[in-house]
Amino acid sequence: MIRFDAVSKNYPNGTTAVDDLSLELAEGGITVLVGPSGCGKTTTLRMVNRMVEPTAGTVSLRGRDIRDVAAPELRRGIGYVIQHAGLFPHRTVLDNIATVPLLLGWGRKKARARAAELLELVGLPAGMAKRYPYQLSGGQQQRVGVARALGADPPVLLMDEPFSAVDPIVRAELQTELIRLQKELRKTIVFVTHDIDEAIKLGDNIAVFRTGGRLAQFDSPERLLADPADDFVAGFVGQDRGIRRLSFVDAAELPLREGRVLSAATPVARARAVDEPWVLVVDGDRRPLGWAAVGGLPDEGTLADAVLAPLGHTFSLAGDSARAALDAALLSPSRLAVGVDAQGKVVGVADAYELSAATSGPEKDGPSTSAAPSGEVGKQGPPVHEAGEKR
Repeated sequence: MIRFDAVSKNYPNGTTAVDDLSLELAEGGITVLVGPSGCGKTTTLRMVNRMVEPTAGTVSLRGRDIRDVAAPELRRGIGYVIQHAGLFPHRTVLDNIATVPLLLGWGRKKARARAAELLELVGLPAGMAKRYPYQLSGGQQQRVGVARALGADPPVLLMDEPFSAVDPIVRAELQTELIRLQKELRKTIVFVTHDIDEAIKLGDNIAVFRTGGRLAQFDSPERLLADPADDFVAGFVGQDRGIRRLSFVDAAELPLREGRVLSAATPVARARAVDEPWVLVVDGDRRPLGWAAVGGLPDEGTLADAVLAPLGHTFSLAGDSARAALDAALLSPSRLAVGVDAQGKVVGVADAYELSAATSGPEKDGPSTSAAPSGEVGKQGPPVHEAGEKR
């Protein structure tokens, strides 16, 4: 879809912003460009819509050199979202969103109808259509910015640190919203961030740049966490990459044990025979009631007579990841995670050691792709991911 062939950008003062970049971005996926300040990620993104012209090499879109397309025409076919949304302060929300359709010659009625559809698509109420940007929160402005970028239904969407100026809670909401939109729209998105956690959450593939504009590694998030190309990438990803990698392990694959799961009608003597410090007490429908410390059980009776410790929280085998399971284990008084099915019925329990072992299996992906030598192109396809998963 988007291809960089031996692309460089050098400035007259001797600065090299991008150095011999060869990279191919798959259609219909989110590619995240990440790295420290001054590594060339924003320059790379802005070369796609010719806001920056390369010094050497070729950038092509669907096999066509972008220099063969007039810059204004090219930009009208590519959505662009920046920090602080960049909305026109003198225009209403509806007219901001209708900007590109109007530039393309759509009638005012058609452009505004499209804007109203997009307002709903990005999760904003119709009543905001007549407001001005200053009347919106930062998160709302960013949603309008995304809607405006989608105005003419472009195949490509460029996003330059669009969520960095909002607070962490709103940022997480916007990230989840983008994943939801992408599942529906399947745009080719190039997303710039300096935040590796954001990159891992959003990206189908991630390009890590090092200072000097060199590509250090281009890979799926899971491969990036499992097999960083060198010490620079490992340091940038962070020391907790093993835990974050659990986000890519489906909870349904985890090993669970049933021996500690007992009905409230179970006699105390049988609970002691399990020979474990804790047992999970469930009702007749196998829904969890709480943890019983075996050492504190009454002398006789059933587990219904026991004082139960709070459950903590469960994890679902119908959509959660191993990371959610590990979190459940760490917050549980028994240090055991409780796995439930889609109906909330207990399937089994596992401890942190069993959960962490989930990352030690064989790799499912191919070999890691580090910086491609001149003349080679790194290429990855876009795995499908659901809104709210892993990321």
